[in-house]
Amino acid sequence: MRLKQAVITLLLCSAIAVNAHAADNPYLYKVSLVQAAPGKLLELIDLYKTRAAELKQAGDETPLWMRHSQGDHWDLMILFPVGSYAEYYKPERISKRNQAEQTAKLAGKFQEDIAWQEDVFAYGPPLADLRKAFAEGAFFHVEMFVSLPGKFAELYKEREMENTYAKALKEPENFIFVRDQGAAWDIFTIGVFRDLKHYAESANATPQEQEAAAKAAGFEAPNQIGPYLRRFIREHHDTLAVGIK
Repeated sequence: MRLKQAVITLLLCSAIAVNAHAADNPYLYKVSLVQAAPGKLLELIDLYKTRAAELKQAGDETPLWMRHSQGDHWDLMILFPVGSYAEYYKPERISKRNQAEQTAKLAGKFQEDIAWQEDVFAYGPPLADLRKAFAEGAFFHVEMFVSLPGKFAELYKEREMENTYAKALKEPENFIFVRDQGAAWDIFTIGVFRDLKHYAESANATPQEQEAAAKAAGFEAPNQIGPYLRRFIREHHDTLAVGIK
């Protein structure tokens, strides 16, 4: 009985922590990770472009997306702006989306062109901030995390600490997304850069600058950032990606 009560308490605390951090990231997104069927990637990209145009006519926001370059096994990450469940799932919005989907007749084609897909609803930054970054950048660093039990809050704090570190070195800060429902990822972050060269600029910082930035962010030293992160995670995937025109 005591064990059962301890588990329930741990789950409740984790839920409270997730909700608290979701309040810091108020905009809701539906995020799809998609792997194309062999030889179907370019055709799948065209299908998503067609669907985006149809859904825009139905009143939905245009999605933001990227294409895998190296890292995880997905080919596309697509962020569909939702805003809030209440707004997105209004009966009239659902009806318009369904009508647009039926008019385009794309459902069967998507089934033929997708080998694997997972979806997660996540709270993230304001849409305007994300659109601005995507408009100015074309290279992305995506990190996805499953936290250890009871370590969600500390993982979120570590992500904030890394942003403080990046800011001190005049690097782009990561956009932080917090899972609400769907796939297993508790947190994922997206760093947006102009290009690969911009992404690699952090190597130009002197050891003294890195040391000062790490300590200002709360880390013991630059080489302790990775080990510190690993105290809080069960699973961690890294992906480099590029923009899609």
